[in-house]
Amino acid sequence: MRKGMTVTAIAGVLALTVTACGGGDGGSGDSSGKKAAEDPGSVSGSITWWDTSNEAEGPTYDKLVAQFQQEYPKIKVNRTSVSFDQAEQKFKTAAQSGKGAPDVIRTDVGWSAGFANLGYLQPLDGTPALDGVDDFLPGPLSTAKWQDQTVGVPQVTDTLALLYNKEVFAKAGITKPPATWDEFIATAKTIKEKTGVTGTQLNPEGYFSLPFLYGEGADMLDVSAKKITVNSPEAVKGMETALKLARPDVALKPATTDGYVAAQTSFKDGKIAMVINGPWSVSDDYSGKAFKNKDNLGIANIPAGSSGKAAAPIGGHNYSVYRGSKNKDAAYLFVKFMASAKSQELTAKEINTLPTRKSAYTAEVTADPAKKAFQQALSIARSRPVIPGVGDLFVAFDQHYVKVLRGDASPEEGLDALAKEWNTKLLKDYKTN
Repeated sequence: MRKGMTVTAIAGVLALTVTACGGGDGGSGDSSGKKAAEDPGSVSGSITWWDTSNEAEGPTYDKLVAQFQQEYPKIKVNRTSVSFDQAEQKFKTAAQSGKGAPDVIRTDVGWSAGFANLGYLQPLDGTPALDGVDDFLPGPLSTAKWQDQTVGVPQVTDTLALLYNKEVFAKAGITKPPATWDEFIATAKTIKEKTGVTGTQLNPEGYFSLPFLYGEGADMLDVSAKKITVNSPEAVKGMETALKLARPDVALKPATTDGYVAAQTSFKDGKIAMVINGPWSVSDDYSGKAFKNKDNLGIANIPAGSSGKAAAPIGGHNYSVYRGSKNKDAAYLFVKFMASAKSQELTAKEINTLPTRKSAYTAEVTADPAKKAFQQALSIARSRPVIPGVGDLFVAFDQHYVKVLRGDASPEEGLDALAKEWNTKLLKDYKTN
């Protein structure tokens, strides 16, 4: 976000530097990974990995850790399950104090820039951790960059797509999913008229509004120009599109409390024909009465806006190495193993994650129609602004988006208020429209 660093960021880096130079939890002297690259079998010691995945995914990662330790018997990996909701602040606290930070952490893509800006992440370019860099999908890899350095290795990725009920489409005489938002609206009205099923229900979270902005060529920020663009004329037009999709003849009223759950429940119960969601929702869809027959679930790319552009935000997680790690060689080898095509193929098959490596999309993985569809959706996905604290922007975004959908503010009023709040509280050195 900033070419210069804030006082807080500088303080964090100084604290880390003192720790690294003065013992305690300081890092090893050689961070090049030369030993790991040239003689990996000689690397020994223990490392701690903070894993922020959910409980159901744990057994698969335990399996991978066991496989790693079988390949590298001199290295002990302590997999520590850390609540995703607490991990960001917990890591900052540990890294700043120089006590208790893990050697490797599974970071949300929105955390990487903030951690790197504070000096807490080890650059990985040229190390064994970033093995086969050309094999990574460009979108996920872009989330792991900070100031021309790679500070993470993409673990899993995701994006948004259009999910739809094929049976309802067939009953309405609709043969293909809508390719634009105008077609989406027309499709919803036809479905309602011919089947009685409502077209959609919006998730009132700012993240889920981004495809509307992207469809008009807009974005939240212009990072290179240090300018807030969320209230540009193009962004306002995108928000006007979202409002059209919330009309009663197109959608159920958005639930402003637990909006995600409301829309997801409506979809899997067959009360709406279409929803915007990500690959994480597919298993839950299959549990609903509308998709007991899995073949009834259709997945298509996000529709385009009036600009002819279509895009959805990239999400996911990266593996990052703590800059103060005492055993970087072991950490590099662990990240290399966990982010390998073989490991990613395993997690794709066992816990339905989307790989970040091209070669992990094997015939067995893409035999699953949902994974194949989301692989295609990723081809038009784009990274959110890579700045420290990008997640904080969405706290205000959610609040103002809800006001627009409720009719408490017009799209222009809502986005102007959002831009002002960002500028006042979070992006003081950014220009506004």
